[in-house]
Amino acid sequence: MARNARQFKILELIADKPIETQEDLANELIESGFTVTQATVSRDIKELGLIKVNEKGRQRYVKETSHSKHFSANIANIYRHAVLAITPAQNLIVIKTIPGGASTVGMTIDRMDDENVLGCVAGDDTVLVISKNSETACDIASTLKEML
Repeated sequence: MARNARQFKILELIADKPIETQEDLANELIESGFTVTQATVSRDIKELGLIKVNEKGRQRYVKETSHSKHFSANIANIYRHAVLAITPAQNLIVIKTIPGGASTVGMTIDRMDDENVLGCVAGDDTVLVISKNSETACDIASTLKEML
C-alpha cells in the first residue's frame, strides 16, 4: 500500500507544480511525509511512465499523455487497488476510493476520453462522474467495473 500511496502523491505533485529533478521530487515526497531514496524515486518514475518536457525554458516531469484508451499497466494497477465501490445514480456515478486515491482515479477517467463523460470531480476518497444521461451512466459504471 505504501508504494501505491507514494505513487498517487507523485502524480499529484507533478500535476500541481513543476518538478525538474529526481532530487526535487524526493524532497517534495519527504515534505509530504514519505521516506524515500533516490533509487525509489527513480523506480517510481519509470513505473509511472513519467517523462521530462520543456516548459518555458525549464524541464519538468509529466505523465506521458495519449489519446489511446489503453492505459499503462501501472496506472491500471493503481486504479484497481484504489477503487472500493462504483455506484451509478441517475446521470452520476459515485466512486469511493482509498484515502488519497480519488485524484488518480479521476485522472484515469479523464484519460478514457469517453464522449459520454461530461466531467468528473475528485476529492480525497470520492470521485463524482457526470455523464450525459442515466443510460450512459450505467454504461460508464460497467466499463469502470470491468477495469477492476
